[in-house]
Amino acid sequence: MDGVVVVDKPQNITSHDVVTRVRRCFGIRRVGHIGTLDPMATGVLPLVVGQATRLASLLSVGPKIYEGLIRLGVSTDTYDITGTVVTDSQNQSGAGLVRPPTKKMIEEVTARFSGTFMQIPPPFSAKKIKGVRAYRLARRQQPVTPEAAEVTVHELSVLDVTATHIRCRVNCEPGFYMRSLAHDLGSSLGCGACLETLRREQSGAFRLQQSISLDTLENMHSDANSHLLSISNLLPGLPRLVVTANGQKRASHGNNLSRSDILSADREWGAEPVRLFNEQGQLLAIAKGDEALLLHPMIVLV
Repeated sequence: MDGVVVVDKPQNITSHDVVTRVRRCFGIRRVGHIGTLDPMATGVLPLVVGQATRLASLLSVGPKIYEGLIRLGVSTDTYDITGTVVTDSQNQSGAGLVRPPTKKMIEEVTARFSGTFMQIPPPFSAKKIKGVRAYRLARRQQPVTPEAAEVTVHELSVLDVTATHIRCRVNCEPGFYMRSLAHDLGSSLGCGACLETLRREQSGAFRLQQSISLDTLENMHSDANSHLLSISNLLPGLPRLVVTANGQKRASHGNNLSRSDILSADREWGAEPVRLFNEQGQLLAIAKGDEALLLHPMIVLV
């Protein structure tokens, strides 16, 4: 039982809670998640099962797409709605800001958060400070100032603006924090803000359309396997090489392969990771080529 199941994570549970429940669904302990979602977040959470756990580092790359609802006028210590309120500049009725930012102001500010720039992670995050997770220090009420990290946003679209909220969609690379975006937008607008809801629509090659709800998966019992994406179909962006019987033997032992061990390739390949298959279509290993066109198995799956 090897592959990936894409779960539409429900709100108010951790990513590890999802792993625990999926382990029960498949009756297997080798389950892990790719890309953590905060408890308040919903949406795409890919889970690797069986031998696919060995591919987690390769599967975690690629852009992520989020839709977030940002609450204007309220800032919190966690940068999201679950935290302790630090500032509140809404009017007494809670219907909006005393001086709401104009549409032009919002457009000018959001334009700053595109491309590659430095972002400071939230104090309550998994980033390490001198070997300790930032959220552990924050919970002890110790001063927390995570180091700024370089992040990349391919596109930030403002979907809707009201007196109290901004709804936006962000296409970004891994490492970007939507909570920090909300906090930084609020600071730039001069009113404070926090993230109220978050939904991940895509994580690398995995999309919301491929997902299944956790409850549905649990109710499928033995049919849950039908929602596993086959390990042989993963990483389609890597060249596919079919090897000889001797090549299969060498790959399974982690030994280098030469050109003579290759029967066919779906495209040109060189000094890059490739997928090695036998003639029956079984994924044997991920290998990396070199300038001499030797293949060195990096991850053996058989």
